[in-house]
Order: sequence, then C-alpha cells, then structure tokens
Amino acid sequence: MIRGVNSAPTKALLSPKKASAKGALNLEKQQTEVSESANPNVHITVLLNEAVQALAIKADGVYVDGTFGRGGHSRKILEQLGATGRLIAFDRDLKAVESSKEITDARFSMVHSHFAGMQAKLNAMGILKVDGILLDLGISSPQIDDASRGFSFRYDAPLDMRMDQSSGQTAADFLADTTEQHLAEVIKNYGEERFAKQIARAIITERNDGRAITTTGQLAKVVAGAVTRFEPGQNPATRTFQALRIFVNQELEELSLTMPQCLALLAPQGRLAVISFHSLEDRIVKQFIRDQANRDDLPANFPVRAADLPQPKMMNVGKTIKPSAKEVKVNLRSRSAVLRVAERTNVA
Repeated sequence: MIRGVNSAPTKALLSPKKASAKGALNLEKQQTEVSESANPNVHITVLLNEAVQALAIKADGVYVDGTFGRGGHSRKILEQLGATGRLIAFDRDLKAVESSKEITDARFSMVHSHFAGMQAKLNAMGILKVDGILLDLGISSPQIDDASRGFSFRYDAPLDMRMDQSSGQTAADFLADTTEQHLAEVIKNYGEERFAKQIARAIITERNDGRAITTTGQLAKVVAGAVTRFEPGQNPATRTFQALRIFVNQELEELSLTMPQCLALLAPQGRLAVISFHSLEDRIVKQFIRDQANRDDLPANFPVRAADLPQPKMMNVGKTIKPSAKEVKVNLRSRSAVLRVAERTNVA
C-alpha cells in the first residue's frame, strides 16, 4: 500500500526483531473473535477522549486525522475547534470515505489516501505545518465485520484483505504468485508464527495441486491442517491471517514512512498521538519518538559542553495510555490498545 510518499511498494518485506508473541497477537485475537462489545453492530472508537485530549486542541489550529475510519476521533476534534480551525482526514478505505460524507462541516476535508501520502497531499493543499496529528493504526471493526472484505476466518468469503479495494493485490493474488520461502518469511515476520514453514509448504502444495486458495475458509482449513499446536481458544489461522493482512497492506512500511513526515509537518508545540494495537506497530512508534527525543548520540566521554549537545526535536508527553477497565468492558477489542503522545520542540 505504500508507494514511497505518493505510492506504495507491492512486495516490500521488513525483518523486524522478534516481538513477544503475546503482544503481536493481541490485535488479531481481538479482531477475529466474535464481536464482544455491548452492541456488536456499533463501531466504538478506541480511546476517544484520551486521544483527542492528548492533541491539546487549539481553537484555531490545523489538525490531521490520519485514519478516519468511521469518524469518531474526527467528530470529537471538530467539537473542540473554533470557527477558523481546520481538520483534514485521511483514509484509504472507500467505505470510510463514503462515511465521511455524513460530516457537512466547512472546516472538515476528506482525502482518499494512505497516510504515507500525508505530507505530499497536505502540501498540495497549501498546508505546510499542522498543530496535531492523530494516527489510529491497524484494522477497524467495520472492516473485520464485513465478510466481503476477507479479513476474518469467521466467514467464508473472498480472500481480499485490502484496506483500499480500489488498488493493489489481494491476499489471494499474493498466494497465487509467491514462493514458498517468501510466504514463510511473511508469516514468520508479520505473524510471529513458529509453524511458518509448515504453513507455507501446505499452502503452496495446495496451490500446486490445482486448488488455488481464494477464500478465507479455504485458507483457514489449510492452516489448521499444518499447525499442530496453538493457544487454547485461539483459531490456528490467527497468526497467518494477521501476517497476510499486514503484508498485503504494507502496514509497517507505511508507518515507517509516515513518522518522519509527522515530524516535518508538526509546528512547534504540535502534538503527535498514535494508537497502536500490537507490538510490531508500537515498536516503530516508540523507537522513532525515542530517537527524536534523545539526540545525544555522541561517543561516551566526548568533550563537548552540554549547551552544544544536539537538541531533541520531539519530547514524550506523559506515559503510555491504555483503555480503562470500563472501556475494555464495553469494547473488548480495545484491550490491547496503546496510546503514545509526543510534542514537537522548537528545534528545526
């Protein structure tokens, strides 16, 4: 899904350091289980008040909602903006873009784009600096609960998994063309699956025997036959579905490209708030903020005055924020969410 700043590579592959299996799976476990919210037909915005509060909204400020979804955060931001404030939202999901039409507010603009295109799109609109950026990462409940999207093994549906169904290859397309080695790498790196090689071999064998895997049901069945041990209560295909979704949408690569753009776009004292749902995403966010907050990368005992040390471009704001017990009770899908907040300094 990422194409540099304006376009996404189709088959880039990261090799992230090993994340804890428990942390990496939290998102997929919450997103593939039967909906457990008080009302499964209602989308509940995660960390709604906390995330918007973290932005420290200025009435006349310019803000970016990098993942509109169904507009929960955007509507909350608009409530706090004054008459001259402005909000620009991004989303690559066409249904999210369609949903945004419900907001008839002159201060609001919607852009159909992945957020890795944020800086280029904003610059084209004449916006060079903003006062706050909110990113709510991962997949949304409406995407999971729509069987036609192919994100969940709860339904037997076409194996699509694209967040932007107007472009890019589907998960089925990827499985039809990939090699066994590449598939094993994807499942291992993005799903933390210890049976990655066995699963890849089973999928390729199925394909080579003339049974192309084109539905979620087919994929779940093949994976179940290859995984000999898995956590109680967890579908054996959980890790594989997570891995394919992240790869098809290039989620980690997009995030890696977006973080430097956020730094460049934020005005002094501008806030960045990022909600992540698993350790693979959170590591990228945490490391980027840490790198920008700690600019003293000179050798130990290097003779330099404290005043001459490189100054940080960002600083952490408070500790990580997690959903309250009350929110988790109402919406179990929020239970692995982590909110990190940083503020832009005056350093150029």
